[in-house]
Amino acid sequence: MPRTLNALFFALCLPVLASGCPLEREAQVPQARAGDATVAADGYTQVPRSADGIGKAYMGREIASVMGWQGAAWLEREEREREERGSVLLKELRLAAGMQVADIGAGTGWHARRMAPMVAPGRVYAVDVQPEMVAMLERVAAQPGLANVVPVLGGERDPGLAPGSIDLALMVDVYHELAYPAEMLDALVVALKPGGRLVLVEYRAEDDAVPIKPVHKMSQAQIRREVTRHGLAWERTADSLPWQHVVVFRKAE
Repeated sequence: MPRTLNALFFALCLPVLASGCPLEREAQVPQARAGDATVAADGYTQVPRSADGIGKAYMGREIASVMGWQGAAWLEREEREREERGSVLLKELRLAAGMQVADIGAGTGWHARRMAPMVAPGRVYAVDVQPEMVAMLERVAAQPGLANVVPVLGGERDPGLAPGSIDLALMVDVYHELAYPAEMLDALVVALKPGGRLVLVEYRAEDDAVPIKPVHKMSQAQIRREVTRHGLAWERTADSLPWQHVVVFRKAE
């Protein structure tokens, strides 16, 4: 990582290093209100809140508490490549020059800054709902060779992308934390070009050896059940990563 980025993450994230992996702490997320019309829509139910969830479920799956920007240091941990093999994921994405890519829940830009040189002169829209993360992404975009990273402050229901503009949308360990997964999936379908792909990377719930709390894991079956109801077709699942599924969906031509 460039020295300026190192300095940025050190300054912003040192206070959370002693706290360990943010997935092992309960984030304080407002619970969905029982009278909220969105919550009452098909697929959403209220459930007893677990220690790491928000008390709201989609298609029977409790939604996990979101990791706040204070956990940025964990996203940049030195062992991340060894644990998650981001370099292998890049191959699974089948990127090409000129592609328009959206990194949804981009965080500190760990994936965005690796994808950017591979799709240039295309762009990587680095979307996050937290202004603090977007500020970090703006620092990333200012680095030499990364001008094609475009930070975007998105919303809980809509990433803020133009209709029919995206070749590939990527969510890495993000989807299970979306407070409004149905609305976000619908918005992403609109943002994808005909034939565009959505790729979800999620810790494998089928594997008890994956050292992540259950509410932060998803099975392949659950991922497919939720996404395909929004008009995307399952294309393939790759299990080439040590801990995570890579599940690829495609929009009809």
